Amino acid sequence: MTGATRPAVTASPRAVTVGPMAARVQLRRLAHARSGDKGDTANVGVIAYSPEAYAFLRHALTAERVASHFAGMIEGPVERFELDNLGALNFLLHGALGGGGTVSLMTDAQGKVYSTALLRAELDVPEDVLATVPPKR
Repeated sequence: MTGATRPAVTASPRAVTVGPMAARVQLRRLAHARSGDKGDTANVGVIAYSPEAYAFLRHALTAERVASHFAGMIEGPVERFELDNLGALNFLLHGALGGGGTVSLMTDAQGKVYSTALLRAELDVPEDVLATVPPKR
């Protein structure tokens, strides 16, 4: 789909611009992630592979987008925190762990798979952003 005429909002490290769309790709193409728990809240950190990918994710990976991705899996709101110095976003998924590790009967009561699940989210990513990250493996 390279060179598609559909415009997309893209972000450079300092500004948001409009450019050609490259493809719909999974978040794992732009970042890696880690997750864990605090009580009934899953904590998911998303760390971008490049400054350009981080700038794009600051625009595209909103708390609302993450909440939509986990619809039906979490009971509470999603909070997002920006860690500019790390090129990372941190999400708190409230009501995600069935009460927490010590009381939950969930298979993953510590929320370790939420990072992998979020990395499966699909985003429309501009060509110039994809060009700044390592090639997919």
